[in-house]
Formats: sequence, structure tokens, C-alpha cells
Amino acid sequence: MERRDIVRWLREDRPETLQVLWETADSARTVEVGDAVHLRGLVEISNHCRRSCLYCGLRRENSRLTRYRMSEQEILACALQAEELGYGTVVLQSGEDLWFDEGRVASLIRKIKERTSLAVTLSLGERRPEEYALWRAAGADRYLLRFETSRRDLFEHIHPPLERGAAGRLSLLRLLRRLGYEIGGGVMVGIPGQTVEDLAEDILTFSRLEPDMIGVGPYIPHPGTPLASEPGAATDQAPATELMTCKMVALARLVCPRANIPATTALATLNREEGRELALARGANVVMPNLTPARYRALYDIYPNKACVGETAEICFTCLKGRLESIGRYVGVGRGDSPGYRMKNALTFSAQER
Repeated sequence: MERRDIVRWLREDRPETLQVLWETADSARTVEVGDAVHLRGLVEISNHCRRSCLYCGLRRENSRLTRYRMSEQEILACALQAEELGYGTVVLQSGEDLWFDEGRVASLIRKIKERTSLAVTLSLGERRPEEYALWRAAGADRYLLRFETSRRDLFEHIHPPLERGAAGRLSLLRLLRRLGYEIGGGVMVGIPGQTVEDLAEDILTFSRLEPDMIGVGPYIPHPGTPLASEPGAATDQAPATELMTCKMVALARLVCPRANIPATTALATLNREEGRELALARGANVVMPNLTPARYRALYDIYPNKACVGETAEICFTCLKGRLESIGRYVGVGRGDSPGYRMKNALTFSAQER
């Protein structure tokens, strides 16, 4: 897809014209990944973070936040619950908390693999290559590392100097791919100062990187962060709206048709009635229900008023199953590896046999 076409769709606001985009993306999703919606059980294992990102409520300077770390027993209990509910994947996510070092995380991965048949996805931020390699050897299957925006100066503005920069995160994703992980990248929509042209470059970055997973969510201001008080750009601002987020989901599906794309919790936060359903009808095929114990959920305060914080894991599963059935979709069975990843692995195996 050419940049000019991407920009044209991002600027389009006529419902009858956008319907073409929705239907095209949904058709690509049907053909490439099918009607199953894979559920990934999310466990937010720690809200400690060494970073000072300008948009995130977990930033280390947030002294008002009560910090927590889940115990190994608590995390394993969540993984067992994920399998009991029929999920194929458990996602271990945290702030960039170095207390969860290479040994602790490797031990967790091994114990989850010993006791369940789940795929293990990690979302633990930027780490040393040796840590990624050890976790992969321990059995980790996937790694999520969002680059948030591909525009370098904007990335550097919203992240402190400790960060590698967007280019650095993209290089880490390529490293993770070489280690054998399914890789996941993603962006925020509507960061103050972000333009439609920036979002078009994000879509082109997805096209070049070909990630196995793509996360797209709206920027939701957190009142306790510096970015919340910043004004948007005067012209061509990319709004943090449900509509713009859905355009990005649809375009991501078209440039990476075999990727797994979640209907994000952030989008459901903007539109609790049908945010997830709209994304699923416009290219998404994954949902990440929360398995974090109730006493910790509200403390994982990346942005305010997060959807589904008060639901138990069982209620959340029942609700999602009913919502999926209402739009003609169903809960997927098994790990739900991306077709793109399976295809790359098959080609690699074939080449090695030759």
C-alpha cells in the first residue's frame, strides 16, 4: 500500500466510504486468520517501573501509586486459571521492573510450561539480549515490545534518555525474531504532537517489519503525567479517537494480513458498549481478558478508568464469549500462533532439511 493511499484513508471521514475500508479489512481477516478470536490471559505481574515515560501512570516519578509485585505462586495460579478457562496463552506484563530478573522470569516460564500447555508471551520492556535468549531457551514463545511511534523526535520527547529510541526498539524486535520469538510491536494513536503523516509512517513500519502481533490503541491521558497537560498540534493532529484507532487497525490488517491484531482494552475504555466489537469487525482477531487478581488491577494504572477492572476472570470470559457470539465469531482453540509465524517457521524448517 502506498503512503498516499494510507494518508487518504486516515483523513477520510465519510461513513459510506469508510465502509469499504472496514469490509476490505474484515475480508482479509476472514481469509488469512479466520473467524476464531483467540483469548490471551493477561497477568500484570508488577507495576514497578524504572522508566519515566511522559504518558504512563506507572512512571517511576508517580509517588501516589501504591506499588506491588505478584508472587510466583500468584502468577502460577493465574496461569492455571487461564488454562482452566480454555485460553491458549498467558501474557506476563509489567512495568520495566528489574527485580523480575533473568533468573526469576526464566523460573516462572519453566514452571508454567511444566504445569500447562499454554503459550507464554512476555511484555517486560527493554532488556539485555542475554535475558531475551535465556527466556526463549526457558520456553517463552512471544515477546511484545511496542515502539509507540516511528517518528524519532516524538519518541524521544515522550521517553527519557534511558530509552533506546524507536529505531532501537525495532532493532530489539528483529533480535527477538532471530531468537525464535513471535514478535509484537504497536503504537499509540493521538499522542500530542502526532500527525496523520506520522500514523501513515507507523503503518509503513508495520509493513516493513512484518510483526506477528500488532497492538494499536488510543492515547488516553493520565492526569498524573506530564504529557496530559500538553496541547495537541495546531494542524493535522491525529486524534485519539475510536474512529482513528479503528482506521489504524484496518490498515494494519491490510499491510500485515497474517498478523494477530488485538481489539485493545484501551479502545474498549473509550467505548465500553461496542469498542471491542467494532475493532473485531474491522480487522482484529484477538482479545486479552485480564487475569490479574482483583486487589492489584486498579494499581496497574497506565491510564485512568480502564475497562473491566472490576470483573472477575470468570465473568470476563462469559461476557466476552457472549459478545463474540453476538457478532458471529467464536473463541479460538489452542495457542493461536499467527499464520505468518507458522509460515516462516515452515519455510525455515524446509530450508534446513534441504
